[in-house]
Amino acid sequence: MGRLTDAIKHLLIINVLFFIATQLYGDMMYQWFSLWFPKNENFGLWQILSHMFMHGGFWHIMFNMYALWAFGSPLEQMWGRNKFFFFYFSAGLGAALIHTGVNYYHFNEGMSELLSTGLVDDQIQNFLRLPRDLVKAQYFEFLDFYDAYNTPAVGASGAIYGILVAFGMSYPNSELFLMFIPVPVKAKYFIPVLIGLDLFSGVTGYSMFGQGIAHFAHIGGALFGFLMMWYWKKNQFNDNRWD
Repeated sequence: MGRLTDAIKHLLIINVLFFIATQLYGDMMYQWFSLWFPKNENFGLWQILSHMFMHGGFWHIMFNMYALWAFGSPLEQMWGRNKFFFFYFSAGLGAALIHTGVNYYHFNEGMSELLSTGLVDDQIQNFLRLPRDLVKAQYFEFLDFYDAYNTPAVGASGAIYGILVAFGMSYPNSELFLMFIPVPVKAKYFIPVLIGLDLFSGVTGYSMFGQGIAHFAHIGGALFGFLMMWYWKKNQFNDNRWD
């Protein structure tokens, strides 16, 4: 952690520009650049990449960009700019893949149950247009189905979870000073616990970090980050720089 490296500088600039544009143009930015469910009419292929630069609010982008700088800087210094870019976007794409796969599961499960009750496609489309509060209050058993279709994903968190895993595997004994823990915690302990909490929240639906978090995107980014690091270390590819 220290100086602002080249790849991270460019990522910070692009994220901030997207955030400013979102403050100016609001719903249009979310409609065009968030990651929507592929069956949703708002979905576009470019969103697989563009959603990584979208954020839901000031603290969302602040925490993500701080983590990008704090944990990504030593990795870029070790790997070089191009290799860091490759890892970052690969983890982000992996996060989008896992997140979308879980949404497909919830969507198909809910669709099958609704069709079994005798509803037809037009009636299901009308159901998907209902206000979320009404669905949550009266049709809670179909909330995952509803959210899979209607709730877009935004944020760099999936890519950053890949960065966290890479940092933990590269610098396992680094001591992290966290504002909510009064003593330093080694990366090899903190990062697996953080991922475990996301897995718990994704499976149970109970989140310690608030609502509206794409927990399986975090898991996907961490998983792809782990697989890349494991493969690189196994093949001694991790020793090569891409400047």
